[in-house]
Amino acid sequence: MYKEVSKLLLYSNLGPDSILTNLCDIFKSFEEKSEDKDTLVHKIYVEMKRLLDLATQYGFDTNLWHNYLTFLLITNENSFTLTCERQGATDGGSVNAFAKNDFSVFMRLFRFDFAPIEKALGIDCFSVITNYKAIAKREKLYNKNVSEKVQTLSKNLANAKTEDEFFALVTELYKNYGVGMFGLNPAFRIKTVNGNLEFCPINNADKIRLSDLVGYEYQKKQLTDNTKAFIDGKPANNALLYGDSGTGKSSSIKAVLNEYYDSGLRMIEIYKHQFSELSAVISHIKNRNYRFIIYIDDLSFEDHEIEYKFLKAVIEGGVESKPENILIYATSNRRHLIKETWNDRNDMEHNGEIHRSDTIEEKLSLSSRFGVLINYSSPDKQEFNEIVKTLARREGITLDDETLCHEANKWEMRHGGVSGRTARQFINYLLGVEE
Repeated sequence: MYKEVSKLLLYSNLGPDSILTNLCDIFKSFEEKSEDKDTLVHKIYVEMKRLLDLATQYGFDTNLWHNYLTFLLITNENSFTLTCERQGATDGGSVNAFAKNDFSVFMRLFRFDFAPIEKALGIDCFSVITNYKAIAKREKLYNKNVSEKVQTLSKNLANAKTEDEFFALVTELYKNYGVGMFGLNPAFRIKTVNGNLEFCPINNADKIRLSDLVGYEYQKKQLTDNTKAFIDGKPANNALLYGDSGTGKSSSIKAVLNEYYDSGLRMIEIYKHQFSELSAVISHIKNRNYRFIIYIDDLSFEDHEIEYKFLKAVIEGGVESKPENILIYATSNRRHLIKETWNDRNDMEHNGEIHRSDTIEEKLSLSSRFGVLINYSSPDKQEFNEIVKTLARREGITLDDETLCHEANKWEMRHGGVSGRTARQFINYLLGVEE
């Protein structure tokens, strides 16, 4: 195995502690007889546990060895895979010869014979993982999207007869979905570890679709029209969805992601305390072949908070303009995002700021940086009843309309007033008490 892996060129950056790298070291020690049997068995079991943990995380099944090798191919970011992500595999490109060399190595790894080492060490773990039956149901997986891509490609690669067929299968996935974590996942959060920015996939992203949201057709159309233009490479604007709580602002943005994920849309959720990292986030994603929405939920600032200055700087752009593959979508209960006080209007105050009206202009200017402003207001009683009836019909609730609306109106008076969220909570309550 280690002799095969040493022939990798483009895909050689497996990492110092990858399962494959460690297995190569183990197999080399086995062939060289440099370690005793018990030590080798222990080291193999350590890597088997790591492989099983990965399989559990992503719901791999049937042949975990094939799934793991496919996962490496899908997640390895190198010059070849990133080029394929942006423009596909160029016919006749010189780098293709190196890629096919690496794919021939992976083809041999797919067919690797573990029988000799299993017989010599008295183990059967490799036989088990290559004929594996997972316990977890795939529909319950947080990483279902990743699992399906890996397992589908894994089966196809196992059946590939030639390097060219293997090459075509892998590069087609790069072109359609990209490579690495951005290719596999639709949504991310960020964190900083030891001064380094890291993107963390959101494995249980909300699966809501636009058709699940009742009402607000005009608002949804505004949002989808802007997003569609963005996906198509046409001019598009940053968007601010503002208005009453529980009206579907956040759900609309999440639904747009699910509608356009297959078209290359990705989302990065950022919190207010992370605004100082916005420039670093943009520098990481500006050259990728995806359209990114930077999503900010419940955006507002108190009078003493200055984080909005980072956001304004990113929206306005400095010497370097904001990349064309990035938009900012935000939600807020406020039309004007920064709290304004009466003191802001007093030009003659002597508290260190002579022209206080400039403060007002600065505060009001943030929301004007969003080219699309969409208002989500609370529904009236009739609209609320229509939302309740529509949701009830979708869920198969058989109460007659009069009783349903009467109970819903009693519910909303005790649970925050009329809104789409309250309607959904009422329907969940009915589903929970049904016998």
